[in-house]
Order: sequence, then C-alpha cells, then structure tokens
Amino acid sequence: MAPPEGNPNPGGFNIRVVSAAILAPVVLAVVYGGTPFFEVLIAAAALIMAFEWNRMCDGRPGWLVVGAFYIGIPCWALLSLRADPVAGRETLFWLLAIVWSADTGAYAFGRLIGGPKLAPFISPNKTWAGFAGGVGSAAIVGIATALAMELTAILPLAGWSALIGAVSQGGDLVESWVKRHFSVKDTGTIIPGHGGLLDRVDGLLIAAIGVFLISLVGEGSILTWM
Repeated sequence: MAPPEGNPNPGGFNIRVVSAAILAPVVLAVVYGGTPFFEVLIAAAALIMAFEWNRMCDGRPGWLVVGAFYIGIPCWALLSLRADPVAGRETLFWLLAIVWSADTGAYAFGRLIGGPKLAPFISPNKTWAGFAGGVGSAAIVGIATALAMELTAILPLAGWSALIGAVSQGGDLVESWVKRHFSVKDTGTIIPGHGGLLDRVDGLLIAAIGVFLISLVGEGSILTWM
C-alpha cells in the first residue's frame, strides 16, 4: 500500500522507497524461482499476517474466522496461479506489476491533482483522481505486458489490467475500513515506512482472488487466452 495520498512527510516516503527497493527484487526472485521458494514465502507471509490480524482484532473469535478467509483464500489463490505450468510465473509478474503500478499511480495522481475524496469516511486522503491514476497505470501495465509477450489482444488485456487495478485499490479500502473499525493506524512495524505486512499487501490479497477467478473462468492464465 502506498503512503496516503495527502501525506506530506518526505522523510517517511523516502523510507518507504528504500524498503520497497530492497523487498521488491527479493519477491520477484522468489516468484521466478518457484518451488519450493515461493511456497515457503507464502507460508511465512501467511503466518506473519495471521499474527498481525490477531493482534489488530484483539483475538476476537468472529474476527479471527474472518481473518482466516481474508488471508487464507488469497494465499491459496497465489499458490494456484504460480503452479500453472504454462504461464504461472508470467501471471504472477503481471499481477505484481499491476498492484504496484496502481498503488504508485494512485499516490502520484492523488498528490498532484487532489480533488474530491474517494471514501472520506474510510480513508480520508484517497481521491477519485488517485483512483483514476491507479486504474490508468494498471492499464499501461497491461499494454506493456501484451507488447512484451507479443500478444494480439492488447486492448482487452489493458481492460482486464485496469479492472484488477481497481480491485486492488478496493482491497486497500477494505483494510482501511478494518483498521478504522479497530482504531489502528498500522497492522504492525515489520516493514520500515510501511507498517505491517498486511499494510503492504492489502491490495494484492484482493487482486489475487480476482485474477484467480478470471483464470478459473478462462480455464487457464489470462495471458494464455489473450
């Protein structure tokens, strides 16, 4: 998750950039390596997120059940997507690029343009301009992916990418609502400048489910039927 669109703290933003610059290559290398490294990464991430969720909701049984689904289903979806023997690696790279670009685009356009708030009662700093910037950035990733993989359906993939970018930002809002419900600013402190792991991957969790459902309907990675 990018810093709030209205956050004026340049020092905090610089820490976020450094953290992302260190973590992103590691994640990409693990995705590229596949089994067993990817499974170990997902298992470790799931344990950390479960700990953060439990602490955030103070161990309330009903919310623990919600957390099991909120964390478990996306982790299973990511494992299933990567296990695709045809285009699992490429699909994960595409998904990560969408989430990261939507996150960055939303932050940049929100800061530059501002304007009407997207969901003021959930996340006061997010704007419609930021949302549009995030969706547009995701669409550009779709176009770039299609060109890089020499796919013919450039515009359809751009459209699907934009949709996943929108879903990713929806995931950001979902966690913002949960944190507001429990009066929590961050889910943890494990990642400098980003807070907890849940704060970092909130958009990815929901986007992973979206991509998995698309692949399920299409009987294979979306990149193989474009």
